[in-house]
Amino acid sequence: MEPVFADFSITPAQLSNAVVAHHRCGIAPSHLALGAGGHIRLDFTVGEGEEVAEAVVRVTVLGAGAPMDVLLNGKALAEELAMPGDGGHSDPQVTVLSVPGELLAAGDNLLEIRNPEGAEGLLRLRAVTVDPAHDRERSERAMAARAAGRSVVAFTTEVRAPGSTAWQPASRLLFHIESIDSGERALPAHLSWRGTDGSEAAIGLRADLSGFLGHRTTAEGAVTEYRGSPADRWAYPEGAVGAPLHRFSTEEGHDGTWSPSGELRLLLDDGGAPVERVSWTDRRGTTASVVLGSADGPGPTEPAGEPRDITRTVVGIEASDEFDVVGEVAENLLGKSWSKWLANDETAELDFTLERPAAISVYRLTSANDAPERDPQDWELQGSHDGGHWTTVDSRTGERFRQRHETKEYSVASPASYARYRLSITCNHGSDQTQLSRVQFLAAEVPAARPTRSAADFTGYRAPRGGDPVGYRGTSVPGPWSDVPGREEGKEAGQALPQLLAGDLGDTARGLDDAARLIGKLAAYLKNS
Repeated sequence: MEPVFADFSITPAQLSNAVVAHHRCGIAPSHLALGAGGHIRLDFTVGEGEEVAEAVVRVTVLGAGAPMDVLLNGKALAEELAMPGDGGHSDPQVTVLSVPGELLAAGDNLLEIRNPEGAEGLLRLRAVTVDPAHDRERSERAMAARAAGRSVVAFTTEVRAPGSTAWQPASRLLFHIESIDSGERALPAHLSWRGTDGSEAAIGLRADLSGFLGHRTTAEGAVTEYRGSPADRWAYPEGAVGAPLHRFSTEEGHDGTWSPSGELRLLLDDGGAPVERVSWTDRRGTTASVVLGSADGPGPTEPAGEPRDITRTVVGIEASDEFDVVGEVAENLLGKSWSKWLANDETAELDFTLERPAAISVYRLTSANDAPERDPQDWELQGSHDGGHWTTVDSRTGERFRQRHETKEYSVASPASYARYRLSITCNHGSDQTQLSRVQFLAAEVPAARPTRSAADFTGYRAPRGGDPVGYRGTSVPGPWSDVPGREEGKEAGQALPQLLAGDLGDTARGLDDAARLIGKLAAYLKNS
Protein backbone atom coordinates (compact mmCIF):
# COMPACT_ATOMS: atom_id res chain seq x y z
CA MET A 1 0.00 0.00 0.00
CA GLU A 2 1.53 3.28 -1.11
CA PRO A 3 1.77 6.10 1.46
CA VAL A 4 -1.50 8.06 1.55
CA PHE A 5 -1.50 11.66 2.72
CA ALA A 6 -3.13 15.03 2.17
CA ASP A 7 -1.12 17.87 3.72
CA PHE A 8 -3.20 21.07 3.95
CA SER A 9 -0.58 22.93 6.02
CA ILE A 10 0.88 24.44 2.84
CA THR A 11 -0.66 25.93 -0.28
CA PRO A 12 -1.21 24.25 -2.64
CA ALA A 13 -1.93 21.11 -0.63
CA GLN A 14 0.57 18.27 -1.00
CA LEU A 15 -1.00 14.92 -1.93
CA SER A 16 0.28 11.36 -2.25
CA ASN A 17 -1.84 8.45 -3.55
CA ALA A 18 -4.82 10.74 -3.01
CA VAL A 19 -7.35 12.85 -4.89
CA VAL A 20 -9.28 15.33 -2.76
CA ALA A 21 -12.65 16.99 -3.38
CA HIS A 22 -14.20 19.39 -0.88
CA HIS A 23 -17.49 21.14 -0.19
CA ARG A 24 -18.19 24.23 1.97
CA CYS A 25 -14.50 24.64 2.70
CA GLY A 26 -12.21 27.64 2.86
CA ILE A 27 -8.52 27.39 2.01
CA ALA A 28 -6.32 29.06 4.64
CA PRO A 29 -2.49 29.29 4.52
CA SER A 30 -2.04 26.59 7.18
CA HIS A 31 -5.23 24.48 7.02
CA LEU A 32 -8.52 23.69 5.29
CA ALA A 33 -11.50 25.18 7.14
CA LEU A 34 -14.71 23.10 6.97
CA GLY A 35 -17.91 24.98 7.75
CA ALA A 36 -21.09 23.34 9.08
CA GLY A 37 -22.18 20.75 6.53
CA GLY A 38 -18.77 20.88 4.86
CA HIS A 39 -16.72 17.82 3.99
CA ILE A 40 -13.69 16.51 2.17
CA ARG A 41 -13.57 13.29 0.18
CA LEU A 42 -10.20 11.64 -0.22
CA ASP A 43 -9.91 8.91 -2.87
CA PHE A 44 -6.95 6.57 -2.45
CA THR A 45 -5.92 3.22 -3.91
CA VAL A 46 -5.00 -0.13 -2.40
CA GLY A 47 -3.11 -2.32 -4.85
CA GLU A 48 -4.61 -5.50 -6.18
CA GLY A 49 -3.47 -8.51 -4.16
CA GLU A 50 -2.39 -6.41 -1.17
CA GLU A 51 -3.56 -7.79 2.15
CA VAL A 52 -3.93 -5.23 4.94
CA ALA A 53 -5.07 -6.87 8.19
CA GLU A 54 -5.52 -3.49 9.89
CA ALA A 55 -4.99 0.13 8.95
CA VAL A 56 -4.91 3.44 10.81
CA VAL A 57 -6.35 6.79 9.79
CA ARG A 58 -4.62 9.80 11.32
CA VAL A 59 -6.48 13.14 11.26
CA THR A 60 -4.70 16.33 12.39
CA VAL A 61 -6.78 19.42 13.19
CA LEU A 62 -6.01 22.82 14.69
CA GLY A 63 -7.51 23.61 18.09
CA ALA A 64 -10.75 22.28 19.53
CA GLY A 65 -13.12 23.53 16.82
CA ALA A 66 -16.21 21.65 15.65
CA PRO A 67 -16.77 17.89 15.98
CA MET A 68 -16.23 15.61 12.99
CA ASP A 69 -17.56 12.48 11.36
CA VAL A 70 -15.09 10.10 9.70
CA LEU A 71 -16.30 7.48 7.20
CA LEU A 72 -14.43 4.94 5.11
CA ASN A 73 -16.24 3.50 2.11
CA GLY A 74 -19.55 4.57 3.70
CA LYS A 75 -18.83 2.95 7.10
CA ALA A 76 -18.54 5.23 10.13
CA LEU A 77 -15.18 5.19 11.92
CA ALA A 78 -16.20 8.07 14.22
CA GLU A 79 -19.30 10.22 14.67
CA GLU A 80 -19.31 13.76 16.10
CA LEU A 81 -15.85 13.20 17.49
CA ALA A 82 -14.93 16.32 19.47
CA MET A 83 -11.39 17.47 20.06
CA PRO A 84 -10.43 18.22 23.70
CA GLY A 85 -10.61 21.91 24.48
CA ASP A 86 -7.36 22.29 26.41
CA GLY A 87 -5.21 23.12 23.39
CA GLY A 88 -4.65 26.55 21.89
CA HIS A 89 -6.48 27.81 18.83
CA SER A 90 -3.53 26.91 16.58
CA ASP A 91 -2.20 23.82 18.39
CA PRO A 92 -2.22 20.72 16.16
CA GLN A 93 -4.21 17.84 17.67
CA VAL A 94 -4.03 14.32 16.27
CA THR A 95 -6.73 11.64 16.27
CA VAL A 96 -5.76 8.08 15.34
CA LEU A 97 -8.58 5.72 14.25
CA SER A 98 -8.28 1.97 13.78
CA VAL A 99 -9.61 0.50 10.52
CA PRO A 100 -10.40 -3.23 10.22
CA GLY A 101 -8.80 -4.66 7.11
CA GLU A 102 -12.15 -5.83 5.69
CA LEU A 103 -13.25 -2.19 5.28
CA LEU A 104 -10.50 -1.63 2.73
CA ALA A 105 -11.19 -2.60 -0.85
CA ALA A 106 -8.70 -3.60 -3.53
CA GLY A 107 -8.56 -0.65 -5.89
CA ASP A 108 -10.38 2.62 -5.11
CA ASN A 109 -11.36 3.63 -1.57
CA LEU A 110 -13.16 6.73 -0.30
CA LEU A 111 -12.40 8.44 3.04
CA GLU A 112 -14.80 11.20 4.12
CA ILE A 113 -14.33 13.76 6.88
CA ARG A 114 -17.36 15.90 7.70
CA ASN A 115 -18.31 18.83 9.86
CA PRO A 116 -21.94 17.85 10.71
CA GLU A 117 -24.88 20.02 9.64
CA GLY A 118 -25.79 22.52 12.36
CA ALA A 119 -22.41 22.28 14.08
CA GLU A 120 -21.05 25.46 15.63
CA GLY A 121 -17.61 26.60 14.61
CA LEU A 122 -15.12 25.49 12.00
CA LEU A 123 -13.27 22.22 11.67
CA ARG A 124 -9.71 23.29 10.82
CA LEU A 125 -8.20 20.33 9.03
CA ARG A 126 -4.43 20.18 8.92
CA ALA A 127 -3.54 16.78 7.45
CA VAL A 128 -4.90 13.28 6.83
CA THR A 129 -2.90 10.05 6.46
CA VAL A 130 -3.80 6.37 5.93
CA ASP A 131 -1.32 3.57 6.71
CA PRO A 132 -1.18 -0.15 7.44
CA ALA A 133 -1.11 -0.67 11.20
CA HIS A 134 2.28 -2.41 11.14
CA ASP A 135 3.90 0.74 9.67
CA ARG A 136 1.64 3.51 10.91
CA GLU A 137 4.28 6.26 10.58
CA ARG A 138 5.04 5.65 6.90
CA SER A 139 2.87 8.40 5.45
CA GLU A 140 4.00 10.83 8.17
CA ARG A 141 7.60 10.20 7.13
CA ALA A 142 6.78 10.60 3.45
CA MET A 143 4.88 13.81 4.16
CA ALA A 144 7.77 15.20 6.22
CA ALA A 145 10.25 14.32 3.47
CA ARG A 146 8.08 16.07 0.88
CA ALA A 147 7.80 19.15 3.09
CA ALA A 148 11.55 19.17 3.78
CA GLY A 149 12.11 19.48 0.03
CA ARG A 150 10.51 22.93 0.23
CA SER A 151 13.34 24.16 2.40
CA VAL A 152 13.39 27.87 1.52
CA VAL A 153 10.94 29.32 4.03
CA ALA A 154 9.53 32.83 4.50
CA PHE A 155 7.58 34.10 7.51
CA THR A 156 5.56 37.25 8.07
CA THR A 157 6.70 38.49 11.49
CA GLU A 158 5.56 40.66 14.39
CA VAL A 159 7.23 42.01 17.53
CA ARG A 160 5.82 43.08 20.89
CA ALA A 161 7.45 44.89 23.77
CA PRO A 162 7.39 42.95 27.06
CA GLY A 163 4.19 43.77 28.96
CA SER A 164 2.46 45.17 25.87
CA THR A 165 -0.66 43.63 24.34
CA ALA A 166 -0.18 45.07 20.83
CA TRP A 167 1.85 43.27 18.18
CA GLN A 168 3.60 45.42 15.56
CA PRO A 169 4.54 44.31 12.02
CA ALA A 170 8.23 43.55 11.49
CA SER A 171 10.41 42.60 8.53
CA ARG A 172 9.97 39.29 6.75
CA LEU A 173 12.16 36.40 7.91
CA LEU A 174 13.62 34.26 5.13
CA PHE A 175 15.80 31.22 5.79
CA HIS A 176 17.24 28.12 4.16
CA ILE A 177 19.63 25.85 6.06
CA GLU A 178 20.53 22.57 4.44
CA SER A 179 23.48 20.26 4.98
CA ILE A 180 23.92 18.03 1.94
CA ASP A 181 25.91 15.21 3.49
CA SER A 182 23.35 12.41 3.26
CA GLY A 183 20.19 11.46 1.43
CA GLU A 184 18.06 12.80 4.30
CA ARG A 185 16.81 16.32 4.74
CA ALA A 186 15.75 17.91 8.00
CA LEU A 187 14.30 21.37 8.63
CA PRO A 188 15.27 23.43 11.69
CA ALA A 189 13.36 23.05 14.95
CA HIS A 190 15.25 25.80 16.79
CA LEU A 191 17.16 28.68 15.26
CA SER A 192 19.18 31.59 16.66
CA TRP A 193 21.39 34.22 15.07
CA ARG A 194 23.39 37.39 15.64
CA GLY A 195 23.73 40.29 13.18
CA THR A 196 26.87 42.24 12.42
CA ASP A 197 25.27 45.22 14.19
CA GLY A 198 24.94 43.27 17.47
CA SER A 199 21.24 42.43 17.11
CA GLU A 200 20.21 38.92 18.20
CA ALA A 201 17.21 36.61 17.87
CA ALA A 202 16.19 33.09 18.84
CA ILE A 203 13.07 31.21 17.75
CA GLY A 204 11.38 27.83 18.16
CA LEU A 205 9.53 26.58 15.08
CA ARG A 206 6.40 24.47 15.02
CA ALA A 207 6.97 20.96 13.75
CA ASP A 208 4.92 21.70 10.60
CA LEU A 209 6.41 25.19 10.18
CA SER A 210 3.00 26.76 10.76
CA GLY A 211 4.61 29.46 12.88
CA PHE A 212 7.31 30.32 15.37
CA LEU A 213 7.76 32.03 18.72
CA GLY A 214 10.89 33.63 20.07
CA HIS A 215 12.57 36.84 21.11
CA ARG A 216 14.69 39.56 19.53
CA THR A 217 17.17 42.09 20.82
CA THR A 218 17.91 45.14 18.69
CA ALA A 219 21.37 46.61 18.19
CA GLU A 220 20.38 49.26 20.75
CA GLY A 221 19.50 46.60 23.33
CA ALA A 222 15.68 46.74 23.16
CA VAL A 223 14.12 43.33 23.85
CA THR A 224 10.88 42.21 22.17
CA GLU A 225 8.80 39.10 21.80
CA TYR A 226 8.97 37.75 18.29
CA ARG A 227 6.51 35.59 16.35
CA GLY A 228 5.85 34.60 12.77
CA SER A 229 3.27 33.04 10.50
CA PRO A 230 4.01 31.28 7.19
CA ALA A 231 4.23 33.50 4.12
CA ASP A 232 5.66 31.18 1.48
CA ARG A 233 7.81 28.10 0.88
CA TRP A 234 9.88 27.04 -2.10
CA ALA A 235 12.04 24.17 -3.25
CA TYR A 236 15.63 25.39 -3.54
CA PRO A 237 16.79 27.39 -5.47
CA GLU A 238 13.42 29.14 -5.79
CA GLY A 239 13.06 31.88 -3.21
CA ALA A 240 16.83 32.11 -2.71
CA VAL A 241 17.58 34.00 -5.92
CA GLY A 242 18.89 37.45 -5.07
CA ALA A 243 19.00 36.68 -1.34
CA PRO A 244 22.21 36.66 0.77
CA LEU A 245 22.89 32.94 0.40
CA HIS A 246 26.16 31.34 1.53
CA ARG A 247 27.36 28.02 0.13
CA PHE A 248 30.19 26.18 1.85
CA SER A 249 32.24 23.07 1.22
CA THR A 250 32.48 21.65 4.75
CA GLU A 251 34.75 19.44 6.84
CA GLU A 252 34.42 17.73 10.20
CA GLY A 253 37.32 17.42 12.62
CA HIS A 254 37.85 14.18 14.54
CA ASP A 255 40.92 13.96 16.81
CA GLY A 256 42.77 16.53 14.76
CA THR A 257 41.92 14.94 11.40
CA TRP A 258 39.63 16.79 9.02
CA SER A 259 37.48 14.96 6.49
CA PRO A 260 34.94 16.21 3.90
CA SER A 261 31.33 16.38 5.11
CA GLY A 262 29.40 17.72 2.15
CA GLU A 263 27.99 21.13 1.31
CA LEU A 264 26.18 23.53 3.62
CA ARG A 265 23.75 26.09 2.22
CA LEU A 266 23.01 28.89 4.65
CA LEU A 267 20.56 31.73 4.12
CA LEU A 268 19.11 33.86 6.91
CA ASP A 269 17.67 37.29 6.21
CA ASP A 270 15.58 39.07 8.86
CA GLY A 271 15.53 42.41 7.05
CA GLY A 272 18.35 43.83 9.17
CA ALA A 273 22.13 43.61 9.19
CA PRO A 274 23.86 40.57 7.67
CA VAL A 275 24.28 37.65 10.05
CA GLU A 276 27.65 36.75 11.55
CA ARG A 277 26.64 33.80 13.76
CA VAL A 278 23.94 31.16 13.26
CA SER A 279 23.00 28.20 15.49
CA TRP A 280 20.31 25.60 14.87
CA THR A 281 18.92 22.22 15.84
CA ASP A 282 17.20 20.24 13.10
CA ARG A 283 14.32 17.75 13.29
CA ARG A 284 16.75 14.83 13.56
CA GLY A 285 18.27 16.38 16.67
CA THR A 286 21.54 17.45 15.04
CA THR A 287 22.86 20.68 16.56
CA ALA A 288 25.27 23.05 14.85
CA SER A 289 26.67 26.52 15.42
CA VAL A 290 28.82 28.50 12.99
CA VAL A 291 30.55 31.87 12.99
CA LEU A 292 31.03 33.39 9.56
CA GLY A 293 34.46 34.77 8.76
CA SER A 294 38.04 33.57 8.74
CA ALA A 295 38.87 30.76 11.11
CA ASP A 296 42.01 32.70 12.08
CA GLY A 297 39.96 35.71 13.18
CA PRO A 298 38.60 38.67 11.31
CA GLY A 299 41.93 40.27 10.60
CA PRO A 300 42.18 43.91 9.48
CA THR A 301 39.05 45.38 7.95
CA GLU A 302 39.36 46.17 4.28
CA PRO A 303 37.56 49.40 3.42
CA ALA A 304 34.91 49.26 0.77
CA GLY A 305 35.65 51.08 -2.45
CA GLU A 306 34.10 54.35 -3.54
CA PRO A 307 30.41 54.09 -4.45
CA ARG A 308 29.85 53.71 -8.18
CA ASP A 309 26.78 54.65 -10.14
CA ILE A 310 24.78 51.53 -11.02
CA THR A 311 21.70 53.33 -12.35
CA ARG A 312 22.43 51.86 -15.79
CA THR A 313 21.73 48.38 -14.35
CA VAL A 314 18.05 49.25 -13.82
CA VAL A 315 16.20 47.07 -16.33
CA GLY A 316 12.65 47.96 -15.33
CA ILE A 317 10.79 50.85 -13.71
CA GLU A 318 7.12 51.07 -12.77
CA ALA A 319 5.25 54.02 -11.27
CA SER A 320 1.98 54.08 -9.36
CA ASP A 321 1.02 56.95 -11.71
CA GLU A 322 2.63 58.97 -14.51
CA PHE A 323 1.58 61.80 -16.84
CA ASP A 324 2.06 59.98 -20.13
CA VAL A 325 -0.07 62.42 -22.16
CA VAL A 326 2.89 64.82 -22.38
CA GLY A 327 5.61 62.19 -21.92
CA GLU A 328 6.38 62.90 -18.25
CA VAL A 329 6.84 59.23 -17.43
CA ALA A 330 8.93 57.25 -14.96
CA GLU A 331 11.40 56.20 -17.66
CA ASN A 332 12.68 59.79 -17.75
CA LEU A 333 14.11 59.37 -14.24
CA LEU A 334 16.91 57.19 -15.60
CA GLY A 335 18.10 59.64 -18.27
CA LYS A 336 20.48 62.58 -18.10
CA SER A 337 18.26 65.17 -19.75
CA TRP A 338 16.12 67.72 -17.90
CA SER A 339 12.94 65.75 -18.58
CA LYS A 340 10.89 64.63 -15.57
CA TRP A 341 8.33 62.24 -14.13
CA LEU A 342 5.00 63.58 -12.88
CA ALA A 343 2.28 61.74 -10.93
CA ASN A 344 -1.24 63.08 -10.43
CA ASP A 345 -1.20 62.33 -6.70
CA GLU A 346 0.29 63.69 -3.51
CA THR A 347 1.77 60.24 -2.77
CA ALA A 348 3.47 57.89 -5.22
CA GLU A 349 5.55 54.74 -5.58
CA LEU A 350 8.39 54.03 -7.98
CA ASP A 351 9.58 50.43 -8.36
CA PHE A 352 13.03 49.74 -9.84
CA THR A 353 14.24 46.29 -10.94
CA LEU A 354 18.01 45.78 -11.20
CA GLU A 355 19.85 43.59 -13.66
CA ARG A 356 21.37 41.78 -10.67
CA PRO A 357 21.02 42.20 -6.89
CA ALA A 358 23.04 45.05 -5.41
CA ALA A 359 23.48 46.74 -2.03
CA ILE A 360 22.58 50.40 -2.55
CA SER A 361 24.74 52.49 -0.26
CA VAL A 362 23.90 55.93 -1.69
CA TYR A 363 21.01 57.28 -3.76
CA ARG A 364 20.41 60.68 -5.32
CA LEU A 365 17.20 62.53 -6.12
CA THR A 366 17.01 65.55 -8.43
CA SER A 367 14.17 68.06 -8.25
CA ALA A 368 12.19 68.89 -11.39
CA ASN A 369 11.91 72.15 -13.32
CA ASP A 370 8.93 73.85 -11.64
CA ALA A 371 6.38 73.88 -8.80
CA PRO A 372 8.40 73.30 -5.59
CA GLU A 373 5.18 72.22 -3.86
CA ARG A 374 5.38 69.01 -5.96
CA ASP A 375 8.77 68.06 -4.51
CA PRO A 376 8.87 64.95 -2.29
CA GLN A 377 9.10 65.73 1.42
CA ASP A 378 8.75 62.35 3.19
CA TRP A 379 9.67 58.98 1.72
CA GLU A 380 11.06 55.50 2.30
CA LEU A 381 13.52 53.55 0.18
CA GLN A 382 12.65 49.85 0.39
CA GLY A 383 14.33 46.70 -0.90
CA SER A 384 12.86 43.36 -1.94
CA HIS A 385 14.04 39.99 -3.20
CA ASP A 386 10.76 38.97 -4.79
CA GLY A 387 8.69 42.13 -5.31
CA GLY A 388 6.16 40.96 -2.72
CA HIS A 389 7.89 41.52 0.61
CA TRP A 390 9.60 44.88 1.20
CA THR A 391 12.16 45.99 3.80
CA THR A 392 12.80 49.67 4.54
CA VAL A 393 16.49 50.48 4.09
CA ASP A 394 16.24 54.27 4.48
CA SER A 395 13.56 56.81 5.41
CA ARG A 396 13.47 60.61 5.29
CA THR A 397 11.06 63.25 6.61
CA GLY A 398 10.92 67.01 6.19
CA GLU A 399 13.25 67.09 3.18
CA ARG A 400 13.32 70.26 1.04
CA PHE A 401 14.99 71.12 -2.28
CA ARG A 402 16.31 74.69 -2.28
CA GLN A 403 16.23 75.14 -6.06
CA ARG A 404 15.17 73.57 -9.34
CA HIS A 405 17.24 70.72 -10.77
CA GLU A 406 19.05 70.39 -7.44
CA THR A 407 20.54 66.94 -6.74
CA LYS A 408 20.59 65.77 -3.13
CA GLU A 409 22.46 62.69 -1.95
CA TYR A 410 21.35 60.27 0.78
CA SER A 411 23.35 57.51 2.44
CA VAL A 412 21.96 54.12 3.47
CA ALA A 413 23.21 53.23 6.96
CA SER A 414 23.19 49.43 6.56
CA PRO A 415 23.16 48.47 2.86
CA ALA A 416 21.84 45.00 2.00
CA SER A 417 21.67 43.31 -1.39
CA TYR A 418 18.28 43.41 -3.14
CA ALA A 419 17.10 42.80 -6.67
CA ARG A 420 14.30 45.38 -6.46
CA TYR A 421 14.02 48.81 -4.86
CA ARG A 422 10.97 50.96 -4.21
CA LEU A 423 10.89 54.71 -3.58
CA SER A 424 7.66 55.21 -1.62
CA ILE A 425 6.81 58.92 -1.42
CA THR A 426 4.34 59.46 1.42
CA CYS A 427 4.13 63.28 1.42
CA ASN A 428 5.08 66.25 -0.76
CA HIS A 429 5.02 70.00 -0.07
CA GLY A 430 1.29 70.51 -0.48
CA SER A 431 0.46 69.81 -4.12
CA ASP A 432 -1.91 67.17 -5.46
CA GLN A 433 0.88 66.21 -7.90
CA THR A 434 4.37 64.79 -7.27
CA GLN A 435 7.43 65.05 -9.48
CA LEU A 436 11.15 64.33 -9.80
CA SER A 437 13.68 64.86 -12.57
CA ARG A 438 16.12 62.05 -11.86
CA VAL A 439 16.87 59.12 -9.55
CA GLN A 440 20.35 57.58 -9.25
CA PHE A 441 21.60 54.54 -7.35
CA LEU A 442 25.16 53.96 -6.17
CA ALA A 443 26.73 50.84 -4.66
CA ALA A 444 30.10 50.54 -2.94
CA GLU A 445 32.70 48.48 -4.77
CA VAL A 446 33.28 45.19 -2.97
CA PRO A 447 37.02 44.64 -2.45
CA ALA A 448 38.46 41.48 -3.90
CA ALA A 449 39.14 38.72 -1.42
CA ARG A 450 42.73 38.65 -0.15
CA PRO A 451 44.68 35.93 -1.95
CA THR A 452 46.32 34.86 1.31
CA ARG A 453 43.04 33.96 2.93
CA SER A 454 43.12 30.17 3.00
CA ALA A 455 41.42 29.50 6.32
CA ALA A 456 37.82 28.36 6.57
CA ASP A 457 35.08 30.90 5.87
CA PHE A 458 33.14 29.62 8.83
CA THR A 459 34.16 27.82 11.97
CA GLY A 460 32.02 26.08 14.55
CA TYR A 461 30.88 22.69 15.76
CA ARG A 462 28.27 20.06 15.01
CA ALA A 463 26.83 17.29 17.18
CA PRO A 464 24.44 14.49 16.21
CA ARG A 465 21.61 13.66 18.56
CA GLY A 466 23.07 11.88 21.58
CA GLY A 467 26.59 12.19 20.16
CA ASP A 468 29.67 14.22 21.01
CA PRO A 469 30.38 17.56 19.30
CA VAL A 470 33.01 17.63 16.56
CA GLY A 471 34.77 20.49 14.80
CA TYR A 472 32.96 21.95 11.81
CA ARG A 473 34.41 24.33 9.26
CA GLY A 474 33.69 25.42 5.73
CA THR A 475 35.07 27.22 2.69
CA SER A 476 32.88 29.38 0.48
CA VAL A 477 31.71 27.87 -2.80
CA PRO A 478 31.05 30.51 -5.49
CA GLY A 479 28.27 30.02 -7.94
CA PRO A 480 24.64 30.77 -8.72
CA TRP A 481 22.49 32.06 -5.84
CA SER A 482 25.54 32.60 -3.68
CA ASP A 483 26.77 35.92 -2.31
CA VAL A 484 30.27 34.79 -3.27
CA PRO A 485 30.88 36.00 -6.82
CA GLY A 486 31.38 33.34 -9.45
CA ARG A 487 32.11 33.52 -13.15
CA GLU A 488 30.20 36.16 -15.07
CA GLU A 489 30.02 36.86 -18.76
CA GLY A 490 32.80 39.09 -19.99
CA LYS A 491 35.25 38.35 -17.17
CA GLU A 492 38.73 37.03 -17.76
CA ALA A 493 39.21 33.28 -17.64
CA GLY A 494 41.49 33.50 -14.63
CA GLN A 495 38.75 35.17 -12.59
CA ALA A 496 36.53 32.11 -13.00
CA LEU A 497 39.12 29.81 -11.44
CA PRO A 498 37.81 29.92 -7.84
CA GLN A 499 34.37 28.80 -9.04
CA LEU A 500 35.83 25.90 -11.02
CA LEU A 501 38.04 24.67 -8.21
CA ALA A 502 35.91 25.35 -5.13
CA GLY A 503 32.74 24.17 -6.79
CA ASP A 504 34.27 20.87 -7.88
CA LEU A 505 35.93 20.30 -4.53
CA GLY A 506 32.71 21.01 -2.68
CA ASP A 507 30.66 18.66 -4.79
CA THR A 508 32.96 15.75 -5.55
CA ALA A 509 36.19 15.63 -3.58
CA ARG A 510 35.95 12.68 -1.20
CA GLY A 511 39.48 11.28 -1.14
CA LEU A 512 43.00 11.45 -2.46
CA ASP A 513 42.01 10.12 -5.88
CA ASP A 514 39.53 12.95 -6.33
CA ALA A 515 42.07 15.47 -5.08
CA ALA A 516 44.67 14.23 -7.58
CA ARG A 517 42.14 14.42 -10.40
CA LEU A 518 41.23 17.98 -9.48
CA ILE A 519 44.88 19.04 -9.21
CA GLY A 520 45.39 17.68 -12.72
CA LYS A 521 42.32 19.54 -13.87
CA LEU A 522 43.63 22.73 -12.31
CA ALA A 523 47.05 22.32 -13.94
CA ALA A 524 45.45 21.85 -17.35
CA TYR A 525 43.25 24.86 -16.76
CA LEU A 526 46.23 27.08 -15.88
CA LYS A 527 48.18 25.84 -18.90
CA ASN A 528 45.36 26.71 -21.29
CA SER A 529 44.33 30.02 -19.71
